[in-house]
Amino acid sequence: MEAAASTQDDAQLLLDVIGSLLAQLRPGHAPTVALGSDLETDLGIDSLSVAELLVRVESAFGVVLPVALLSTATTPRDLLEAVRRAPQATVPPPARVPPRALAAAAGPPPDDVGSPAAPMHPTLVDSLRWHADEHPDRVHVRVLDEHGGEAATLTYGELSGHASAVARALMDLGVQPGDPVALMLPTGPAYFTTFMGVLLAGAVAVPIYPPDRPSRLAEHLGRQRDILANAGAIVLVTDPAARAMARLVRTQVPTMRHVRTPEELQRAAPDDVGPLPPVTPDGLALLQYTSGSTGDPKGVELTHHHLVANIDAMAQAIGAGPEDVFVSWLPLYHDMGLIGAWLGSLHVGMTLIALPPQAFLVRPASWLQAITAHGGTFTAAPNFAYELCLRRVGPDQLAGLDLRTLRRTFNGAETVDPGTVRRFTARFAPCGLRPQAMAPVYGLAEAAVGLAFPPQGRVARIDRIQRATFHGTGVARPAGPDAVPDAVLELVTCGQALPGYGIRVVDADGQPVPDRTEGRVQFRGPSATPGYRGAPEATARLVDGEWRNTGDLGYLAEGDLVVTGRTKDLIIRAGRNLHPQELERRVGGVDGVRAGCVAAFGVPDPDAGTERLVVVAETRAVDDPEARRTIRTAVVRAAAELLGLPPEEVVLVGPGTLPKTSSGKLRRGEAKARYLAGALQPTGRPGWSQLVRFATAGLPHLARRLGRRAVDVLDTLRAWVTVALLTAPMVVALLLPTSALRWTLARRATRAAAALVGARVQTLGAPLPDGPAVVVANHASWLDGFVMVTVLPGRLRLVAGEVLGERALQSWMLRRLDTVFVERHDRARGVADVDLLVDAARRGDYTVVFPEGGLAHLAGLRPFHLGAFAAAAQAQVPVVPVAVRGTRQAVPPGTRRFRRGPIVLVVGS
Repeated sequence: MEAAASTQDDAQLLLDVIGSLLAQLRPGHAPTVALGSDLETDLGIDSLSVAELLVRVESAFGVVLPVALLSTATTPRDLLEAVRRAPQATVPPPARVPPRALAAAAGPPPDDVGSPAAPMHPTLVDSLRWHADEHPDRVHVRVLDEHGGEAATLTYGELSGHASAVARALMDLGVQPGDPVALMLPTGPAYFTTFMGVLLAGAVAVPIYPPDRPSRLAEHLGRQRDILANAGAIVLVTDPAARAMARLVRTQVPTMRHVRTPEELQRAAPDDVGPLPPVTPDGLALLQYTSGSTGDPKGVELTHHHLVANIDAMAQAIGAGPEDVFVSWLPLYHDMGLIGAWLGSLHVGMTLIALPPQAFLVRPASWLQAITAHGGTFTAAPNFAYELCLRRVGPDQLAGLDLRTLRRTFNGAETVDPGTVRRFTARFAPCGLRPQAMAPVYGLAEAAVGLAFPPQGRVARIDRIQRATFHGTGVARPAGPDAVPDAVLELVTCGQALPGYGIRVVDADGQPVPDRTEGRVQFRGPSATPGYRGAPEATARLVDGEWRNTGDLGYLAEGDLVVTGRTKDLIIRAGRNLHPQELERRVGGVDGVRAGCVAAFGVPDPDAGTERLVVVAETRAVDDPEARRTIRTAVVRAAAELLGLPPEEVVLVGPGTLPKTSSGKLRRGEAKARYLAGALQPTGRPGWSQLVRFATAGLPHLARRLGRRAVDVLDTLRAWVTVALLTAPMVVALLLPTSALRWTLARRATRAAAALVGARVQTLGAPLPDGPAVVVANHASWLDGFVMVTVLPGRLRLVAGEVLGERALQSWMLRRLDTVFVERHDRARGVADVDLLVDAARRGDYTVVFPEGGLAHLAGLRPFHLGAFAAAAQAQVPVVPVAVRGTRQAVPPGTRRFRRGPIVLVVGS
C-alpha cells in the first residue's frame, strides 16, 4: 500500500511541476496534463522548454536526470520512469582544472609544453599530419560528459592513427577520392576520427544531424533522405542507436551502398589497400548543407583551400594561436561548430573543449563552467544561447564562474539581439567578463563560415536609427539621443570583412548603394563557394561574377556591416519595406502565443497591387474560441503599435505546426509555402506510424535494389560456371606444341567466355600498327589480361610481376603463353629485366605491359614504372597506349563478383 501511495505521490508531483511550467508559458491557457499526454503535440512544450522542465523535475525530486531525455522523453510517463531510475543528486562537482591565466603557479598542462605555432598548410590533412609528427602526445580535444567531467581525450597522434584506420576501411568499401561520405553522429571522439578519416581517404564529408524528437521523425527522415540523395552519398556512418533508422534511409537513396558505425570501420581497417590517396587544395572536402531556414537545404561545395583560407583569415582577425583554448557545445553538423570551433582549432593548433549540445540545453551553466575550468579564451554560440544563460544561470552558479580568460565570445548564426548583448555583458561582468569579449559576427556557409568580425578590443556596437525613415526609404538615419523609444530601431553591427574578403551592398540592379542605405549584401573572397551541389538554378542566383549573393539585406555604416533581414523575407506593403523579425518577437510576447513560434510574411494581393501581411502564431488555445479571439486582437494591436498598420490575416495554429531547422531557426519560407498550399498542420504523429510510412515509401527503391543484386548474383554464378566449363579446353590448348596453336585456341576460349557471360568488348580509337609494338595499358581489374587476349590480334607477350611467377599453376599457364616475368621492386633486377622486355618487343607481335603494376583500390591513373617505355625506345618499336574502361565495374579489385556491362579498349596513337 505504501509503495502504491508513493507511486501516486510521485506522479502527482510530476504533473504539478509540468502544470506549473505550463502556467508560466501559457498564462490562462494551460492545458490539462496527464501521464500519457504528448509533451510536444498535446502540451506545446518544445525542446528548449523540455530542457527547462528537466531542471525543474530534478529540483523537485532531488535527482540527476540524463540529458538524453531531452530527445527521448515524449510523455510525462517517460519522465516519471526516468525519475524512478535516477540517482539522488549527491554527485560531487567535477574536479576543476585551474585556468592558466589565473593559476600560473600550477604551470602549463604537460601536453601544452613545446607547442609551437603551426606553419600555414594547404589542407587540413597536412595540418593534422604536421601536428601528429611534431607533438603526437599533445591533447587536441577534451570531450566532456553531461556533468562537466572529462569523458575522453584525443591527442594528435590518436586522431591521426584512428582517422587513418577509418580511411583504409572506407577505401576497402570501394570509396574513391571525391565520393561523398555522410556522417550522422553525436559529439564524441568517433566524430572527430571519422570526419578526418573521410578526408584522409580523399572523400567528401557530408555532415547531417541525427533526429531530435520522435514526433519529428517523418520530417527528419525525409529531409535527410533528400540531402543524401542530392549529395550522392556512398556510405553513411552513424552510431549503433540510429543504425536501424539509417537502413530505412538507405532503401530510398540510390547511390548509398553501405551503412556503418565508427566502431565497425575501426575494426575492419585492412592493411593491404595501398597508400592513402594524395589530397590537394583544389579537391572537394565538404558538402555543408544550409540549414534550410529560407527554403530547401542546399549543399555548399567547399574545397580544402576554401576551408583553410577561411580559417586562416579568422585566426588572423582574432589573433588565435596554439596557446588558445576554444570551448564549444555547438553541434558538429553545423558550420559554426564544425569549421569555426573544431577545424579552426585543428588547423591553428588550439585545444578544443567539446561539450554535448544536450548538456548545454539542459544545464546552460555547464558552458560557462567549462570556460572557467579550462581557461577558455574563445567560444561561440547563436543569440538564443546567451538568452538561455540569462534565464537559467542562477546566483549560486554565478559565484563559481571566472570568465577573465575569455578574450572573445562570438555571437552569430542568427539575428543578434541588442538587448541580449547588453544584458549578457552586464550580468556576467562580476564574473570577469570584459565588455570587449562580446563579439557579434556574421558569416554563412557559402563563405565556409566566417565573413565579418569586429576589430579586436572593441566593445559591441549597436546602431540606433530612425524606425519610420528606415521602413519608408531604406535609409538608416541615426536617431538622436532624445528620440522616443518606439521611434528608434536598434540593430547590432557585425564588424568588418575578414582580411582578403570584400563586402558590398547593392540595389535591385546590382549597383552599389551609398553608405547607410539598405540593399542586398554581397561578398567575395578566397573561400567563396563555386556553387551548390546539383542545383544549377540556385547556383545561378548565388553567383554574380566574382561576387556572391548572401541572400541577406543590410547596410554598411562606417565600414561595419549591419544585417537587417533576409531578402526572401522582406515584406513590401504599400511602398514600405517591412522586416518580419522584430514583428515576430513582439507577437511572441503576447499572452497565449508561444514565444519563438511566430512567422510573419507577405503574400501577393493582385487586387491591391501589393502584398498582404500574414502572421502565423502557435498557441495552445486553438480549441478555445474565446481565447482565440482575445489572442488575435492582441496580435493585431501589437503589430499596429510596432508598424503603424495591422496585419491582414492572423492565423492561429497548434504547437509544432511551424517548420524549423535543425538548429531551431524558423523556416519562414517553408511556413509561407505551407500557408499558400493550405497545409499548415502539426507534423507530430506517433513514432511507429512515421517509421511504417517512411519504410513503406522506400519499398519500390528497395525492390529495385534487390532486383539489381539478384541480377548481379546470377551474372556472377554464370561467370564462374563459364570459367569451370572452359578450364578443360584451356588446359588442352596450353598443352599444344606450338605457340601459334596455343594462342589461337586460348583466344577462342576467352572470346567464347565473353559471349557466354554477356560481356560486350569493343575497340575504339586508332588502328593497331602491323609490326611489333609495346602496348601499355592502365590496370583496373584482374580481368584486364583476359580482355587483352580477347581483343588484340596475333601472338602476344604478356608482361607480369614476379609474384605470379612464384605460383606453380599460374606460372606454368602463363609461361605456356610466352609471358615475361619482371621484378618491380628490386631496382638492380628491374634494370636487368629491361633487357628481357627489349628482346620480347623485338620478337613478339605485341608486348603487353601494365606499367602501374599491381591492382589498387583507387581509381584513376596512378604512378607507373618506365621500363616498358625504355624497352620500346631500345627496341625501336612504337609504344601504343591503351585505355581500358569497364573492367573495374565488371570485376572490382579485391572481389570475385561479376557484373555485366560494356568493356571498351580505346587505342591511342
